[in-house]
Amino acid sequence: MKEIKNIVRSRAQESSSAVEKLYITMRHLFNRGFYKPMGVSGETLREALLSLRPEIYGTIAEEKVELNGLLYVIERLPIGIEECKFINLTSDEGYSKSHFKPIIPPKRKRNCYRIDDEQMNIEITRGRSDIYDILTHLTFIFIESHKIKDRILIDESGEVTRDWQKLEYAVLQEKKLVLVEKEKTISHVANILGRTFSEVLEIYDAFGTADKPDRFLHVVYWLGKLALEEVVDNTKRTITFSPILRERLGHHIHGEIWATNIKEVLKANQLLDRPIHIISANMHSVMNSIFATHVLKTKFKDQTDFFIYEELSKSGANDLRNKVEDFAKQFGMISLPDFSGTNIDVQIFDTAKIDFKKSAFPSVKLADPKPVIIVMDYAFGEQAYETIDELLKPFQETKDKKVFLNVESVSIMGKAGILQGGKGDTMIPSAHVNEGTGDNYTFHNELTKEMLEGNNIDVYAGPMVTVLGTSLQNKDLLKFFHESTWRVIGLEMEGAYYQKAVQSASKIRKSINPDVKVRYAYYASDNPLETGSTLASGGLGTTGVKPTYLITIKILEQIFNIK
Repeated sequence: MKEIKNIVRSRAQESSSAVEKLYITMRHLFNRGFYKPMGVSGETLREALLSLRPEIYGTIAEEKVELNGLLYVIERLPIGIEECKFINLTSDEGYSKSHFKPIIPPKRKRNCYRIDDEQMNIEITRGRSDIYDILTHLTFIFIESHKIKDRILIDESGEVTRDWQKLEYAVLQEKKLVLVEKEKTISHVANILGRTFSEVLEIYDAFGTADKPDRFLHVVYWLGKLALEEVVDNTKRTITFSPILRERLGHHIHGEIWATNIKEVLKANQLLDRPIHIISANMHSVMNSIFATHVLKTKFKDQTDFFIYEELSKSGANDLRNKVEDFAKQFGMISLPDFSGTNIDVQIFDTAKIDFKKSAFPSVKLADPKPVIIVMDYAFGEQAYETIDELLKPFQETKDKKVFLNVESVSIMGKAGILQGGKGDTMIPSAHVNEGTGDNYTFHNELTKEMLEGNNIDVYAGPMVTVLGTSLQNKDLLKFFHESTWRVIGLEMEGAYYQKAVQSASKIRKSINPDVKVRYAYYASDNPLETGSTLASGGLGTTGVKPTYLITIKILEQIFNIK
């Protein structure tokens, strides 16, 4: 028998093992009900994250503090969380009916409530993916906080460096710093963070808000202060999961309320028996693609359609957007803001009421019965399964009467990380592969690479991997997916869950047409294999406008039977 010697795991295998360990640990801690991130109970989570070293968290495994990763995380967590020793993850438990004001992070739709000086409650209504996202982000900022502590604590009695004393003085003044004071303090903070003065200065304003321009100092101070107290006073930060959250998770409670509301609106408008096309996109691209060029043609004379879409995407264009929305509501659009807790808004378009001569598709001639288009905002991770699964179920109109929806197509347009190419390119998947399990879903995609070519945007086709969390990807793992026989072209968080719901509804439960058409297309928000092009490097800006609308128009052309 041949002796097996020196089996060395590759970095990709180590990373895969770390991802698996992270998710097993997070599920265990969730079932346990609480843990202390920087104590013994959080040790496995910390070790797995440091072993994985995700791209988005940059220098997490080095002594210096990671600035871009910190900004990325802080924008996705509630303002003030750095001050809290107790973080409580809850279900929707009625805080919206109290005096507590919801705090919504700038880059993530979730309701959070500051209970007192020490406690922050974060509402989880989007499933497990939301919990994974929050726990990995919190683990990262706590690891960074202990780096700060290591650089400021002189001895165990609690004596601290002069740099820390100067930062504390500046933060506790609670007034806007003049330029000289600000730059003096940045000099001290740069020493604390192990960063250069220019690196800190460059990112400083990105942390600021209108009422707290010096928030960067505030974040660094409170992270360091609580880490100091953990060591000197042994008062550990604690994360808890409410009993109601543990009881409700995985039971589609919010998804069912959301889907039932949509079906009731369809019934109220006599649309329940019409052909239905579902599009998962954003709340502007379908509406603008149909109506914007007609509504704004006099304002933007001789300009291209894509120029108009870019103008509508700019931050100060509220009046233009409202004008298009008001026109759309006159011609068949019903707007359904979310009240279910899913944070997924919906638009319903009754094509029988659209005057196509006053649209971007003047040659459309639809056969009767005219189709209905349901546009839903982006789901988050596993929430994609919950929402589509509930939406595709028959509507229980009365106790004895079920109405099956005539769903003709499901189209998914989203943003994803690309593994070849760059920001703004497009991807057409041929299959979705689930990270961790290797479960895979093949399908016939009605959209093809050829349909999108010739628009000065690179287009790639092939399998895509549905990852457990965008914050847990590293180059080694992604290179393996891209360069091995999987030949993956990109990564996103929802595709496999959408396809699982469509397949079960069409092939097993038979609640919708077994020949339902599916369309998937993504535009690249980042390339995690390129340094400086990860999600932490910033948003797409107007780079994403053209691919977004190009994909949307191709989907609409197929729904409207435009050859």
